[in-house]
Parts: sequence; structure tokens; C-alpha cells
Amino acid sequence: QVYKGLDIITNKVSPQEQRLCRHHMISFVDPLVSNYTVVDFRDKAMALISYIFSRDKIPIVVGGTNYYIESLLWKVLINTKKASTAPSPVTDRKVELEQLDGAELHRRLSQVDPEMAAKLHPHDKRKVARSLQVFEETGIPHSEILHQQQEEEGGGPLGGPLKYPHSCILWLHAEQAALDQRLEKRVDEMLAAGLLEELRDFHRRYNQEKVAENQQDYQHGIFQSIGFKEFHEYLISEGKCSPETSALLLQKGIQALKQVTKRYARRQNKWVRNRFLRRPGPNVPPVYGLEVSDLLRWEEDVLQPALQIVESFIQGREPPAEPVKLECDMNENKRSHHMCELCDRVIIGDREWAGRT
Repeated sequence: QVYKGLDIITNKVSPQEQRLCRHHMISFVDPLVSNYTVVDFRDKAMALISYIFSRDKIPIVVGGTNYYIESLLWKVLINTKKASTAPSPVTDRKVELEQLDGAELHRRLSQVDPEMAAKLHPHDKRKVARSLQVFEETGIPHSEILHQQQEEEGGGPLGGPLKYPHSCILWLHAEQAALDQRLEKRVDEMLAAGLLEELRDFHRRYNQEKVAENQQDYQHGIFQSIGFKEFHEYLISEGKCSPETSALLLQKGIQALKQVTKRYARRQNKWVRNRFLRRPGPNVPPVYGLEVSDLLRWEEDVLQPALQIVESFIQGREPPAEPVKLECDMNENKRSHHMCELCDRVIIGDREWAGRT
């Protein structure tokens, strides 16, 4: 009954959950597509959300990657990709730019968009390349487009207006010790369910030739996903070294996977606090925290409160639970640019700079 009337947009789901209600956007991008972006995700997901609403159902977006969820909540992205009917992959200008030296990229951005260059760290090639791509493909500085979004009715300091005014965020969080233990167990269960064989098969079909040509790329496409690069040494040496060495490399990969998984979970929670809870301005949906440290209390601590919150939103009344609130500094600039003469480093963000001075 919990799933009745719901449509879920997610990339993480078990077969049992799929049988309970309709899920979308699972296994729909070819593994070798490397130029699928958050803009592509946003466009497809928003079309699905409109379709789900047209059927008088409720779309539930499940993360995952909070940056992608942000793209659905706020008007924050800029679409520069041109439509193409060509059968061959379209060259991504951002990927081309990322091949250049970081200092050269930052110098180019400083010439066409000094405001954006001042906000971005010179070593952050991805963001610098993206800002350059925006200027090259629109003819408008990236910073100017962002200002236009923020100045729209309903916009705020960090982005444009909220796309769905009656949305809410359910944040499942746990004590760090309980979360770490659960994540380690999850990795063990993935290995028991056949993760290594899946990685071997994928390596044989898609990555072996690139490794031989020294062209493997763990920065773009599916290969940047957690689980690939952690087992790189094991996969390329399997069958070419002693069983003892292979076993050591396997254990090294397993421990690396556990560490990076726990690190990613910490980043996700930090993102929720900094981007959703401390986000300044009126265009922020309420965030309701649900404690999941004790799975034996799932019904009382998670399921029932979540159902009450969603039901209240559907009926247009105040939920019985209070949203999580953190203080935010309306004047804080998270992308300010500071040069530390003592350590010869560029520091980005007022809070980071204040902690060093």
C-alpha cells in the first residue's frame, strides 16, 4: 500500500521494489556514452514528471546524486548542447577543453569572464572548462547567465526560481558509526552477489582495449562511477601475476571501495546541509529529517512520519513534523576567491578562508 499511486524516478532500486510500483530511468543509457550530462538527465526527468502529474500520480525522485536533484528543483542549469541526428557520438566541447592545461584554461576564462574566473579555483578544470564552454556556445559570459537566473521572480542568491513550489525533501540520515557499518556490509553483499564477475565482464567488453592503448578514462562516463577505478590494478593484472599478488590486489580494491563509499556518503550529507539546509533565500523546499540509525525502528522513525508528511502536502496542510533548519549567512560567498600568501594556495569560499585566517 505504501507504493500505491506513486511513480519513482531513480537509478538505484531492487527487483523487488520494481515489482511494487513503476520505476523510471533505469539502465537506459549505453555504458559507452560519455557525453551524457546533468542537462540530459534534467530534460528527460522533467518530461517524466509532467507525464506522471498528468496521470494524477505523485513523482518521487530518489537520490543518488544530489546535484542532479538540484537540477530538478531549481532553474540552475544552462543548456548549450545542440540537437543532433548524426549516428556517431557528438563531440563534447567541455571534454575537449579539459584536455588543456589548467592554467591555460583559467587564463582563457579570465579573458572572457573575469567574474567567473575569480570564483573558480584554477585547478578545478571541470568547472573552468564548463564556464568556457558556456561562453563559446552561447556568446554570453557564464556569470551573466547566472545573474539573469537569480534575478528572475522567485530566484535567490544561489539560483533561479523553484520549479515545483509544493515539493518537499525527505532526508534519511544515520549516526556516522551506524552508517559506516552499514556501508561496509553493503560492499560485502555486493561482492557476494557477483560484483567481481560483473566488473570482469565489463572490463573484457569495454575497457581492456583502452587499457592496452593507454586510453582508459576514469574521469568521464560510467568509468568514473565508484567501483571501477578501485579494482583497476586487480583487473589488469589478473592472470598475469601470482595468486598471492592477485589476492593482495583484490583485498586492496575491496578496502578502497569501502573507503570511497563511506567518503561519498559523507559528501552527500555535507551537500544536504550546505546546499539544501543552509541555502539562502525564500526558494527552498522544506527538508524533513528521518533517522535511520536503528533499522528495527523503521516503521516508527521513517515510514510512518514520511507518509504523514507526504499526505499533509497532498492535502495542503501543515505536516505534523517540523522541517530541519540550520542558520545561513545571507552575505556569505561560497565561491569567493582568496590567495593565501603564506601557503601559496588559492582558497575558495568565505567560510574556508575565515577558518585559515
